[in-house]
Amino acid sequence: MPVSRRIAELMKGSSWIRRMFEEGARLRSVHGADRVFDFSLGNPVLEPPPGVMDAFRAALEDPAPGMHRYMPNAGYPAVRSAVAAFLSEDQGAAFTEDRVLMSVGAGGGLNVVLKSLLDPGDEVLVVSPCFPEYAFYVDNHGGRMVPVPSGPGFQPDPAALEAAVTPRTAALILNSPNNPTGAVYEQGALDALGEALARASARTGRVVHLVSDEPYRRILFDGRRPASVFRAYGPSILVTSHSKDLALPGERIGVVAVGPGVPESAALAAACTFANRVLGFVNAPALQQRAVARLQGRSVDPAIYEAKRDRLCGALAGMGYDLVRPGGAFYAFPRAPGGDDLAFVRRLLEERILVVPGTGFGTPGHFRIAYCVSDREIEGALEGFRKALA
Repeated sequence: MPVSRRIAELMKGSSWIRRMFEEGARLRSVHGADRVFDFSLGNPVLEPPPGVMDAFRAALEDPAPGMHRYMPNAGYPAVRSAVAAFLSEDQGAAFTEDRVLMSVGAGGGLNVVLKSLLDPGDEVLVVSPCFPEYAFYVDNHGGRMVPVPSGPGFQPDPAALEAAVTPRTAALILNSPNNPTGAVYEQGALDALGEALARASARTGRVVHLVSDEPYRRILFDGRRPASVFRAYGPSILVTSHSKDLALPGERIGVVAVGPGVPESAALAAACTFANRVLGFVNAPALQQRAVARLQGRSVDPAIYEAKRDRLCGALAGMGYDLVRPGGAFYAFPRAPGGDDLAFVRRLLEERILVVPGTGFGTPGHFRIAYCVSDREIEGALEGFRKALA
């Protein structure tokens, strides 16, 4: 077989999210799009907010020569300077242009960081349930992902994470607001986690880097304000994108920012720049870089997603579903009635409702709903959710 054994093995356990999305395409071809309710993929239904298209047009119409040529592998210096200035204010830490790298989305950014940090056999902790692609990203660079179960309300458990650290632990990937649960980690939770990582690093003699994956940072509900990992723990690295806050997932534009408290931060930033090149990204897309430099701090209106949460989660709770109310992003992670998430997801398919089993996120017994869909889909699915529960 021409496919490598390792890739063939990984493909067998590949993303449940994509599997359900593809099943949705099949159901739409049979029943019609208006009779299928697809909550499988975190693909924003909102269009980019005002000003985004103007920024793209301005970038495209810039008459300066060389606007579509190669630039430094880390990205345009002026773009990185604009991003560093915004992050310094937003995160409460002093970022500089030479510690910022423009990446091909957050996925590209995470691969760049892991390539720079990991030696073969190194471990990367994650809070479970977690985004399933993390396992593939860690494997890409010879590492081993170590899931650590979350505590009540899907919050990180500092004691469990501290206990999981070994001399091979290179990093912890943290994701807040969280995919798949919608949980938000407040500053107090991050502070406790930072203290635990500091103790664990002192115990093993190796710095555990906190890699904060934050594409949903600006999608917060109930008056919440973004917290900062950099206030909680020095050796922190930010990876983010504009896929969700600007509703631009197809444009693949993201950021890696090495925090000022990272030991030998210059060396790590240089390694990330090198990894960006040798992984084949070379550089983030030129047009998108120039556009998002003008858009720092802009976001879709989170109140739109908050209203979708209120309608869907309120209705499900009223029916008797057991779920933790999401604090951000656009995901809910209810318990599967009966405890068998695969069986319940199949039951929902009979109602032409597509969700993702919690097994795909390392947490059987739950299922994920991505409610970044039209209000029509939410309203149309409610009766099917009711029937499946009954």
